[in-house]
Amino acid sequence: MQAVYNIAEICARHGITDVVLSPGSRSAPLTLAFARHPDLTVRVVPDERAAAFIALGMAQAQRRAVALVCTSGTAGLNYAPAVAEAFFQQIPLVIFTADRPPEWIDQLDGQTIRQRNLYGAHAKGAFEFPVDTAHTDAKWHSARLVNEAINLAQAAPAGPVQVNVPLREPFYPKTGEVIEYEQDVKIIRDSGAQDSTNTFGIELVTERPDWTDLFTRILIVVAQKEQSKELDDALSYFAQQSGAIIVADVISNVNDKKSTVSLQDIFLTSPNSQYAEKLQPSLLITVGKSLISKALKQYLRKHPSQQHWHIQPHSAPVADVFRSLTEVFRVNTTYFFQEFAREFSQDTRLQAQKFGKSWRDANRRAELVLNDFFAERLQTPFSEFSAFRLTLNALHNNTALHLANSMAVRYANILGIPRGRQIEVFANRGTSGIDGCTSTAVGAALAQPERPVVLLTGDVAFFYDRNAFWHNYPTPNLRVVLFNNHGGGIFRLLDGPRQQPELEEFFETRQALTAENTARDFGLRYFPVSSFAELETALPVFFAAETGGAILEIFTDSKTNAAFFEQYRNAVKAAFA
Repeated sequence: MQAVYNIAEICARHGITDVVLSPGSRSAPLTLAFARHPDLTVRVVPDERAAAFIALGMAQAQRRAVALVCTSGTAGLNYAPAVAEAFFQQIPLVIFTADRPPEWIDQLDGQTIRQRNLYGAHAKGAFEFPVDTAHTDAKWHSARLVNEAINLAQAAPAGPVQVNVPLREPFYPKTGEVIEYEQDVKIIRDSGAQDSTNTFGIELVTERPDWTDLFTRILIVVAQKEQSKELDDALSYFAQQSGAIIVADVISNVNDKKSTVSLQDIFLTSPNSQYAEKLQPSLLITVGKSLISKALKQYLRKHPSQQHWHIQPHSAPVADVFRSLTEVFRVNTTYFFQEFAREFSQDTRLQAQKFGKSWRDANRRAELVLNDFFAERLQTPFSEFSAFRLTLNALHNNTALHLANSMAVRYANILGIPRGRQIEVFANRGTSGIDGCTSTAVGAALAQPERPVVLLTGDVAFFYDRNAFWHNYPTPNLRVVLFNNHGGGIFRLLDGPRQQPELEEFFETRQALTAENTARDFGLRYFPVSSFAELETALPVFFAAETGGAILEIFTDSKTNAAFFEQYRNAVKAAFA
């Protein structure tokens, strides 16, 4: 069993500090190894699906791997949604799944399924721990595998890795037996590829003088990425030197607003073809992972650039999101923009000003349309869209803002985040599912107890993931804002389902739940509101640091929400016709 106990030591030596486990008998040796290790913080979350998303939220917040431990059978299958999310968001998780010995697979033994390579194409790798480790070669092999798994999980692009651990009885040490961690355990470190001096992309740019004709209409699209001042500064510098325009989704975490357009979801819905042509880029440069903005995707597919370059430092596959991809530069992104900025003359910058002005004017106009729309409707019936805007404006500095799928993240992308508050935005847009949004936010709150963590969520996503709170760890820095319209209100806003007679029963799925019992069960303060006056009174108290963990439940009517959002759509159409 010493080789199994050494797993915890190897994790700690690689800088893993946090472990999330779900109880079980087969996994007992792993549980004891991690629980007794002095350098590891182990948290118990009974629901494996919630546990995996909590681990994802922690890894995302800390920017380092978190370990997961579960028993055999379907326990590991419940990790699957979070594993897929981690794979597409490139978040490192090291997953230890306890298993029966191989001779008992397919023998109708309890809690036994086929666990090898359990997550298939949604894990970076899968390792099979030796079932017998008495021989010195097998012990060396076992340590080597765990090192390889951790290194693989953390190497760019990061992602989830499974280590399947078949275990024989007895699982528990004898009374008084001490678990020891071998200090001479094998450690293999992998520093990863150093991409900061990779000049390949820059050299290729400078060797193609015919590309310079494209440099007066450059559009940079920044998709989901973590907050990075270095990259922000490089993008800002590049925009100043080149005259390029930066378009950023709310999940891009780009904080430079001077050169950045963020209201594309408003003005790119314009049916005016002449207006659309003025915004068409010659060169599109993309950074990051997934995009929220459907309007931006549709626009750039309909009005493709002559060249589309994607910049990323690692070897992960690149998606051709806009059907126009021509070049992939595998180079450090910050370095690329710093160096590329030197290629622009003053004459090129002057020529680019007209193109840049078209995008900035459109963004300014969208901001005016949005402000006027809400100003003219101050006395309208209480609606979700208006309440969402008020809530966003009440966020505190340095908030870690988590946006649930589906309408919460869309509302935020339309409205934008308050400027100058250093708010970092997170969303499970790897797979865009509703299944772990709350758990991910809980994980972030546990990982960063000194930072305010706010989740904006709808009722279906919230109630689907209530077990996020089913553990014994306080989260006084967590605030959950629940927009409860008693169903999947997004379907009333989408063309297609909203026109169907089956809307309420089969799409919207009406429900009558409230979060009051959830708040009581898990010791969270509860603030129910159903009017502008109640919301404006509640927000300062709700967000105050001394309030502690709390749920603000905002009740709205689904039909009223749909009617109000249709008014917004009509206002935008009229403004940009």
